[in-house]
Formats: sequence, C-alpha cells, structure tokens
Amino acid sequence: MELPVEIYSVDSVRRIDRAAIDDYGIGGHTLMTRAGAAAVDAASARFPDSKRWQVICGGGNNGGDGYVVARLAAERGLSVSVLAMTPPEKLTGDAATAHTDYATQVGAVARFAGALDPEADLLVDGLLGSGLERPLEGAFANVAEAINAHRAPVLALDIPSGLHGDSGAVMGIAVLADLTITFVGLKSGLFLGNGADHCGEVAFADLDIPAQCRADQTPVLRRIDDRTIACALPSRRRSTHKGDFGHVLVIGGGRGMPGAVCLCGEAALRAGAGLVSIATHPDHSRFLSASRPELMCHAIETSDQLTPLLAKATVIAVGPGLGTDDWASDMLAAVLDSSLSIVADADALNLIAGSDRQHDDIILTPHPGEAARLLGWTTADVQANRRDALAGIAGKYGATVVLKGSGTLVSSANDPSWVCSAGNPGMASAGMGDVLTGIIAALRAQGLSSEPSAVAGVQVHARAGDTAAAVGERGMIASDLLAEIRNWVNH
Repeated sequence: MELPVEIYSVDSVRRIDRAAIDDYGIGGHTLMTRAGAAAVDAASARFPDSKRWQVICGGGNNGGDGYVVARLAAERGLSVSVLAMTPPEKLTGDAATAHTDYATQVGAVARFAGALDPEADLLVDGLLGSGLERPLEGAFANVAEAINAHRAPVLALDIPSGLHGDSGAVMGIAVLADLTITFVGLKSGLFLGNGADHCGEVAFADLDIPAQCRADQTPVLRRIDDRTIACALPSRRRSTHKGDFGHVLVIGGGRGMPGAVCLCGEAALRAGAGLVSIATHPDHSRFLSASRPELMCHAIETSDQLTPLLAKATVIAVGPGLGTDDWASDMLAAVLDSSLSIVADADALNLIAGSDRQHDDIILTPHPGEAARLLGWTTADVQANRRDALAGIAGKYGATVVLKGSGTLVSSANDPSWVCSAGNPGMASAGMGDVLTGIIAALRAQGLSSEPSAVAGVQVHARAGDTAAAVGERGMIASDLLAEIRNWVNH
C-alpha cells in the first residue's frame, strides 16, 4: 500500500487501533492476522529468493504478529523456525491465541539461547512494538545484536525493535532492518532521529481499519510526496514568457568562494525561474559568466551597487559562499532592508543568528549546526529534538523554516509540519544546500507562497538526488543533481 501523508504519535496509533476494536467490532486477533498476512506479502515481494525464515517473537502483540507471520509463511511452503523470547505459557490475549494457532498447525517453538539459525535467509523481528520507553537490555539486547550481526536481510514488524516510536532514538541498541512494514498508521519515529538508518524501506498496511477511526486523531507530521510537486507546478500556458516566472537574484560568493553561487544560480534556472542574476564579489564575476552564460553576473563591491538589481528582482537567495566578513555583512543588511521575498542559507544564517534583524517574508534553510546557532542550542540538542528546533526557529524569526538533514522538516503556518522521506546518504556532500536554496527561490519566484515553495522545493531536491544516485550514492556531487531537477519540476 502506498504510504499515507499523515504521520501519528504512537499514542494516537494505539487509539486508532482501539477505536477499530471498540467502535467497529474488529477483533484484535483479526487485526493481528491481517498484519501478519500483509507482512508475509511484503516480505515475499521484497525478498522472493528467501525460503528459510526465522521469526523472533517477543511477548506482546508484536510477538503475536510474529507468530502469525510464521504460520502463514509455513502455509505457503516456506521453511520457518520460531525463537520465543517469552515462554509461550506466559503469553496472554491475542498473542497467546496466535502462538496456539502456530503450534497447532506448524509446530513447537525454541527459546533463544544466544544464536540464530546460521542458514536462515530472512530474519523477522517480532520482538517489541512501538511502545518501547526504556533501553533494550539482557536477552533482548543480545538477540538484537545477533540479528544485526547475521548475514540475512531483516523484516521488522511495525518498527525495528529498540527504536523509539515517536522520536526515532535508539534505545541502547536497535535492530537494523532492510524492510519495515508498519501497521494502522505511520509513526513519527520511522522518519525522525535514527529512523531512516534502522527502518530500511518502509511499507504500510492500514489493516482495513475504517477511516473514521482516524478522524479524532491529529497527525504530528505530514509526509511530503511527489503529488506536492505536481500540485505546486501545473503545466504552463503556451503564451507565457520569461517575465512570468520571476527573477531570482542570488547574492553570495565572497572572496575565493565562487562555486556556491554558481550551483545556486543554475539550480534556480533548472527549477524554472525566468531570469537569474548573481551579485558576487568582483574577484570572480567573469569566471561565473563563463561557466554558465545564462546567468547574469554582476561584480558588487558595496551594497549601494545592489540597488538596481534589487529593483528588478522578484526573490533574493542569499548566503551561498557569502562569508562573514564586512562585505558579507554589508550585503545581508541591504537584503534585510528590502521588501523582497528572501531565501537564506549558509553564512546568511550565521550572520542572522548573530544579530537581531528579522524580515517579514523569509525562508530559512539551516542544517543542524546552523539551527543550533540560530537557537543558541547545541547541535546534539537540535538532532535529539528536531521538531522542537523547527518550531523554535519558526517562532523566533517569524519565518518558514527548512531544517535539513535525514528526514528534512519544513515548518507550517498550520500544523502539522512536513517531513521529507525521499533523498539518500549520497547527498551528504558539499554544495547540496546551495542547490536546494536555488530550487526554493525559483519556485518562490514563480508565484508560490513561502510554505509551498519550501515543501515542493525540498521534494524536488530530494528526488533529484535519488535519481542522480541511480548509479551509486558514494561519490555523488551537488552538480550531479542539476541535470535531474528539470525532470522533477516537470513531473
């Protein structure tokens, strides 16, 4: 099933599940059976060559899901073994029923004695569900470590055991899954913190729970998807001209740093801006003009020289390669004095963090280190509390905020905020933020308001990165995305 947009807290998902049972009479064992069937289907599709499965079951409903998976997989002719972390006689409720069904139809289970089946070609993590609130320890920590050391791929049921369902924090140790199938509702821990590192590919099954069961639950996040791009960028009329698509003015490229503004400017062109000008240090304006002739480059020594450029611009992108010297401060002051829409990145953020200047129409695009400076926090605090950091910056600066990183977050004037689940580790390289700044500025110049520009821009950037990574993530550079942007803004 396609991933939904809405992302919930663990408590909200629990309430949705309870509403299905109490208000619609869908038995807990029925939901557990549906979950197990969806997991077997997902695993069979993702790992078609895996014929020897080992399922590791805990003592709660997650373990019950595991027993259902084992039974249904055996019914399909697969070789299945089960390791029980809790003695079967201590199971209760639906988990006990699921174990009885497995034992009756398939066979007995074994206890974990420190080792997994070395010949297994798929491991199924049914240890613990999404309600974990304390670090894994003892035998549960040991089996998680054994799963991570095994050569077989791993399917996690609902959420990898050891991963906090709300924050994505690792609770001592967490299972590293290749595929996670989550049930009832998406949990925020799948997308925040260490979620992306531990979940692998995420699949979803709603277990046919009526939509009305979700009506009283408010999502904590919304997932950005490709429909965001299509809605933001409809087809152009044949009678349009370049003036209809805005004029982006990129300000940056302090002494010795021409590359960032070049990346930003070309990204703005590729994302559909009608015109792009660059205001940069006189040392390298000729170089920039030669590298991309469609960019109109201007050598700027003082902020007074920005006046005619500002008069023609629709949107300002400021910060790429700007530096923090007197020249940079002079440029940023002129930008903040203008009434134009602003997208601020890199050194512009560092300068803003050190001043009390604000602007009525600005998009801030910090990475965690820059976010920490904007808030006066540590980077570790930002990473541990990304949703709070996002809200803090948005409130402090009155801005639309893009908090970059794995699971990039975008603030919203109307909660909940947005999270991007696209992108890949190959994008952790120099210049990627400059490309993102150019894309967002171009979308803003084409008439989108701040939030849609940021949301769609983040998705275009991430998807361009995914396309560029088709030949491999390692060694990908920012300019590899430039050729892919055009495809995604016409998606």
